[in-house]
Amino acid sequence: MSENKKFGVWMDTINATIVGNNDADELVIIAHIKSEKVTHNSSEKNEHNDERTLQTKYFKEIAKHIQNATHIHATGTGQVQEQFIKYLAETPQFKNVQTTDSTANKMSDESLLKFFGDKIK
Repeated sequence: MSENKKFGVWMDTINATIVGNNDADELVIIAHIKSEKVTHNSSEKNEHNDERTLQTKYFKEIAKHIQNATHIHATGTGQVQEQFIKYLAETPQFKNVQTTDSTANKMSDESLLKFFGDKIK
């Protein structure tokens, strides 16, 4: 078994799929995470605060599945993966983790395993 714990995360603002190596050193789907939606608020400031709070909660939920990581590759359709990498850099347990990011459209679980196999193996 490899001592390197490598993970891939495909994400957008609503969904995340986490890929990692299991005990046999094969890449497997570890989890599918769905974020909560912000409810409409009459105050723009409160709505923005709610968005930030829910995004942090979403990032924490993803981070629970990538403990003890040595390398994380985040990808997705927008900029949320860049925000996630920034969140990891600001989190003490992830500050020394090697991180990379890219842009990719949503794909099937099988295609995602192949994609991350090329990126993190």
